[in-house]
Amino acid sequence: MRRSLAGVALAVTSMVALSFLIPLGALVMSLVKEQSVTAAEQRAAALAPVLTLTTDPSALRESAAGLDAADHLVVHLPDAQSLGDSQAPVKLLERAQQGRESISQKTPGGWICLQPVVLPGDRVAVIENFVPDEELTRGVKASWAVMLLLAVGLVGGSVLVADRLGAKVVRSSKKLAEASRTLGQGNLDTRVEPMGPKELRDAGVAFNAMAHRMTELLAIERELVADLSHRLRTPLTALHLASERMAGTPESARVEEAVHALESELQAIITAARTPLAVGPMGHGMRSAETNTGPQATGTGPSSECPRCEAADVVRRRTAFWAVLAEQQNRPCSLDLTQEPTAVSLSDDDIAAVVDALIGNVFSHTPPGTAFGVRVARTAQAVELVVEDSGPGIPEPDRALSRGSSTGSSGLGLDIARRAAAVTGGTMRIAQGPRGGAHITVVFALAPPLRPERGPRGSRRRARWWPRKR
Repeated sequence: MRRSLAGVALAVTSMVALSFLIPLGALVMSLVKEQSVTAAEQRAAALAPVLTLTTDPSALRESAAGLDAADHLVVHLPDAQSLGDSQAPVKLLERAQQGRESISQKTPGGWICLQPVVLPGDRVAVIENFVPDEELTRGVKASWAVMLLLAVGLVGGSVLVADRLGAKVVRSSKKLAEASRTLGQGNLDTRVEPMGPKELRDAGVAFNAMAHRMTELLAIERELVADLSHRLRTPLTALHLASERMAGTPESARVEEAVHALESELQAIITAARTPLAVGPMGHGMRSAETNTGPQATGTGPSSECPRCEAADVVRRRTAFWAVLAEQQNRPCSLDLTQEPTAVSLSDDDIAAVVDALIGNVFSHTPPGTAFGVRVARTAQAVELVVEDSGPGIPEPDRALSRGSSTGSSGLGLDIARRAAAVTGGTMRIAQGPRGGAHITVVFALAPPLRPERGPRGSRRRARWWPRKR
C-alpha cells in the first residue's frame, strides 16, 4: 500500500509539475527574447536624434559606442557609407531605406532591427541593431534549471509525505491483520491497540469488542456444556444402582465397569468445561494471560505442556474396550499394531476420541455380526490409524465429512477424526477396503523427538518437548 500511495503521489505531482513547467519554460524564453528585441529597438531609436543633428562619422561612432558596447549598432548613411559591420541582408536594407518603414524580424544567426531616419534634403539613413541568438536566450537555461529543481523538490516532498501517511495506514493494517491471525489460531487474549486513521481505529475498537464478546460466548457455552453434562449424572446414578442390584449375575461386573468408565468420561467433560477457555484446535487448555508467562503466553512459542502420547498404546486400550461389546454382537474383531514408536502431538483423550468415534460408527451403521479391524502402522514421517469393516461402506465419502449432512448421522465422529489429524499436520482418507466396506485411514504426523535439557554442569535433566525449527 505504501508503494501504491507513493506511486499515486508521484504520478499526480509529476503531471501537475509538467503542466506548469512546460508553458512556464516557453513563457520565460519568450520574455527573454522580447526583452532583447525591445532593448535593441530602444537603442536604435536613441541614436536617431543624433543622426538628425549630424552625419559626422566620428560623432556617430562615438554615440553608437556609448549606446551599444557590443558594436552591434550600425549606421547606414544616404551616400551608401556604413559605419560598422552590417549583418542586414541587402534587400531588407533597401526595403527599409526606400519604403521608410521600421523592420524587426528574425534573420540567420539572430534578430535584426532596422530604424529609418529622414534627414534634411529628403535623404534617408538607416540605423541597424543586430541581436545574436545567444543574446536572445541569455539566462533561459539557468531559469529552466531553477524551475526543474523546484519541481523535483515538490515531487519528492509530496512522495515523502504520501509515504509517511501510507506507513501509518500500513502499520495499523498489519497489526490488525496479525491480531486477526493470532485470534484465528486460538489465542483469545489477543487484543489490538487502535491506531492510524479514524476508520482503522474504529476497526481496531470493533476487533477488540468482537474478541471480548467471543470470549464471553465461549465461556457461556462451556458453562452450558458443564451443566448439561452434570444433568447426566442422575440417569448414571440410576444405572449404578441397577448394576448393584444385578450383583452376582454374570453381566454385573461388565455393566459396573461400563458405568464406571462412563462416569469417568463424564467427570472429565465437566472438568474440562469448567477450566479456563481452551484455545487449542482439539480443545487443549491454555493458561490465562495473568498466570502464563514466556512465549506460550502470546501463543507464539513452544511449551513443555504440549500434549504427547503413544498412539498405539491408546488404540490398544480402546480396542480392548470395544472388543467386549463386539463379542456380545458376534462381531469378529482384529487388531494389528506396529512395534515401532508411534508418538504423536495429541493427548491420550484426543486419540481415544478418534478411536471411539471410528469404531462407534461401525457399531452404529453396520448390522450385528459385521466384522471390523483396527490397524496402526508407522511410516517415515507419520502414524497411520486404519479402521475398516465388511459392512455396506460409505457411499458419499466427501459428504460424510460434513457435520449433519449424512443421512441418519450427525457426521461428528468423522469430523473429530479429521480435525485431530489436521492438528498434527496429517490427513484423513475414506475409501472402500478389501473387506468390501468402509476403509478409513487417519494419518497423524510424528511428534518431534524429545530433547534432553542440560543443566549448568552438563548434567541431563528430564526430557522436554521442543519442536524443531522448520
